[in-house]
Amino acid sequence: MQWPQDDTSSIPYRLMSDPAIYQREQDYIFKGPTWHYLCLDAELPAAGSWLTTSIGETPVIVSRDEQGNLHGLINRCRHKGALVCAEQRGKSSTLRCLYHGWSYHLDGRLRLVPFEKGLEGKGGMPPCFNKADHGLAAFRLSVYHGIVFGTLNDNTEALEFYLGEEMCAHIKRVFHKPVEVLGYYHQVMHSNWKLYMENARDSYHATILHAFYATFKLNRLTMGGGLLVSPNGWNTMNYSIGASLREGQYDSTQLRSVMSDIGLAEPALLDHRIEFDDGITIAIQSLFPTCVHQQIYNTLAMRQVIPQGPGKAELHWTFFGYKDDDEELRKLRLQQANLIGPAGYVSMEDGVIGEYVQRGIAGQGLDDNALLLMGGTGVESVTDSRANETTVRGFWKGYRSLMGETL
Repeated sequence: MQWPQDDTSSIPYRLMSDPAIYQREQDYIFKGPTWHYLCLDAELPAAGSWLTTSIGETPVIVSRDEQGNLHGLINRCRHKGALVCAEQRGKSSTLRCLYHGWSYHLDGRLRLVPFEKGLEGKGGMPPCFNKADHGLAAFRLSVYHGIVFGTLNDNTEALEFYLGEEMCAHIKRVFHKPVEVLGYYHQVMHSNWKLYMENARDSYHATILHAFYATFKLNRLTMGGGLLVSPNGWNTMNYSIGASLREGQYDSTQLRSVMSDIGLAEPALLDHRIEFDDGITIAIQSLFPTCVHQQIYNTLAMRQVIPQGPGKAELHWTFFGYKDDDEELRKLRLQQANLIGPAGYVSMEDGVIGEYVQRGIAGQGLDDNALLLMGGTGVESVTDSRANETTVRGFWKGYRSLMGETL
């Protein structure tokens, strides 16, 4: 299958359901020269802390050893391939496989094999067996301002170059002081992982699909803001400046997202505090391939998409605040967490809209293409209008550069 256009304004629907393409993504993207968000450094506060996550379909562990160093390990016992750590997180002096009890140091070195010497001189491992040769497979980690990234490819460029100057600046803007985790959401989405990554980059849909945004004027395209795209298109950010709302073009007779006769029984839900001098109230940063970093008023969160097949993915949310938050600000963060997440007043529609696309393109529709023509066909930053799909085209530019011209 060939791409239908020289640019990325026309995207084959088949990319969302073809099992062969999905398997190719595991090699070309998830095992390719890409960095993947894994966790926050704050989630591993002490020696012995570890957590599990995935890079594509590859299960991984991030652990902190006794010296405070972080390690990226494939979560696969070297004996028979079982998961070594089955829980989401924990704290222990060793990592032990449940199946046959093989245990590993926190840096992945094999520590113990039960009955390695057999029983009464019989059985056991052969004399040539050397534990030093059978540790957990390791992969590269890099930590940037408290965010832990990993890559399965030895040739991936340094993380700061991968992110780019503008994306690094926004990370530093938010992670300018120590953070602590406030909580987690997990959800299952019955749609291809790429549909959510499109959605997260798509500023155009946000105030058409999300009635809460538009009705209560939390976010409208008529606000100031812009779309930032890294030179290679891979990493993007869309942002709005709440103080610059301009009325017009949000007619309740034309858009279902505007409900002129709706109010809140508890208006305090909309309370917020301006935290940043630049006046940005909403910033959604998407890092190729599967990371989303959000600042939505006072909610701060990392989102991670984990593919689970051509038509299924998990979305993991990690909410955080600053260690020095005062009581009022902490209350605002927790209160506004009700706006975001699987059942959030703002974003609950995102959990189902990907499934509507997945169902809509099934069967005959597989031979058709999606059109990404808002704002033209280019991939560049814009500051004059967020009614533009340049950030979505950027995702596909990155995807195409890794997957090749023939799919």
